[in-house]
Amino acid sequence: MPKIDIAAVPGRKGSGYPPPFDAPCADRIRQRLGNAGGLTDFGVNLMRLPPGGWSSQRHWHSDEDELVYVLEGELVLIEEDGETVLRAGDCAAFPKNSGNGHHMINRSGAVAVYLEIGSRSPDDVITCSDIDMMSPSRDGRFLHKDGTPY
Repeated sequence: MPKIDIAAVPGRKGSGYPPPFDAPCADRIRQRLGNAGGLTDFGVNLMRLPPGGWSSQRHWHSDEDELVYVLEGELVLIEEDGETVLRAGDCAAFPKNSGNGHHMINRSGAVAVYLEIGSRSPDDVITCSDIDMMSPSRDGRFLHKDGTPY
């Protein structure tokens, strides 16, 4: 049956970032809805971000388009050009290889809920804008920008 039982999809708390870069994202919860539905060409994640939490380190993708759609609450999108408030019903799109690092922070007093949608290119490399870190999607390792592992 194509209907996904969202309550049955396991939530993963935190991120895979190495310390200390994992700390701002420690309380986020991701449910991989695309995986639960057997999707392979693109991913869809249901994200819950508590007050004070970060969605990720500020980053951009070399070979993956990304879109976020806010379902509940309020987030502050931070990118190269500054900050933008996103509220329920708002969305933002990030074309691949833009070099425009982005992430969201929940500065409100309530949990924010949003969808994160992206292609699943095995050739994608995620580059962090503010720290010395990158991650090739093919193997998921976290590397310094010179290629040495964490």
